[in-house]
Amino acid sequence: MSKYKTPTKAVITDAGCASRYLPITKTVPKAMLPMGNKPVMQLVVEECVSAGIRDIIIVATPEGRAIYEDYFGNPVEKILRQLTSQGKEDRYESVKEVLELANITVIEQDPKLPYGNGSPIASAQSYLNEDEAFVALYSDDLILGTGDVATLIKAYQKNPEAKAVITAQKMPEAVWNKYGMIALKDAQKRTLSHIVEKPKTPAESPSNLTSYGRYLLTPEVFKYLVPKNTGLDDELWTVDAITKLAKSGDVYVVNSRGKWLTTGDPKNYMAAYLRYVLEHEDYAEVVKATVGEYL
Repeated sequence: MSKYKTPTKAVITDAGCASRYLPITKTVPKAMLPMGNKPVMQLVVEECVSAGIRDIIIVATPEGRAIYEDYFGNPVEKILRQLTSQGKEDRYESVKEVLELANITVIEQDPKLPYGNGSPIASAQSYLNEDEAFVALYSDDLILGTGDVATLIKAYQKNPEAKAVITAQKMPEAVWNKYGMIALKDAQKRTLSHIVEKPKTPAESPSNLTSYGRYLLTPEVFKYLVPKNTGLDDELWTVDAITKLAKSGDVYVVNSRGKWLTTGDPKNYMAAYLRYVLEHEDYAEVVKATVGEYL
């Protein structure tokens, strides 16, 4: 039996400088880039909500904080008045859905922490419950279909002694050097040995299982998400902290039941955008026809 309760809170991170997207990310947070009519961040929040989690902490840059607070909290009443005067109130429904989606708190990453994807999670520690596990999501990882948050929670309920649960997806050898690659300690139990972050050669990768930004973590992770534990490129890595957790107990690895798409760079973002639009928007046929003109 675990001493940590099932998660009721999630931490979603978008606190980097997103340099591959400049100049647009000079002003717009990366996860506010659109997927159809919604920003990526909203889809990540919706993944949490669909799994029953409505208390969400978004960790942003100082510049991004105001934008997220505005998006999830500003009712823009002047737009409602304008639409009402035109008899188009129905167009405001999507805004109401955003405002009622979840209980969202936006914070800034602690500037005293080093660069790295573990620092935004560490910054949220005081907003989490000490007796409860939580879910951590990188906002540049998008899951289409069945969301990973529900899969993580189900796995934790089945294995309440877990120190953590992480999702995995098989990926081709050509991209192993871009991600954290999973080594299993017990293939039958699906428990983690360690994660090799961005192996330089295929031979250095322990498997074809890729770890990405969907984790269920217990508060014990905060023992390792501290400045002295920087790793590759002097960054504070979440996967390093998870590897340390795996040395003190079981960290379970579950396969994603959805389709993981990264939006972390313009090329992959555009591929994800097209896939999302073709699967979810009512103007998909127009997009297909337009793309077809160039094939």
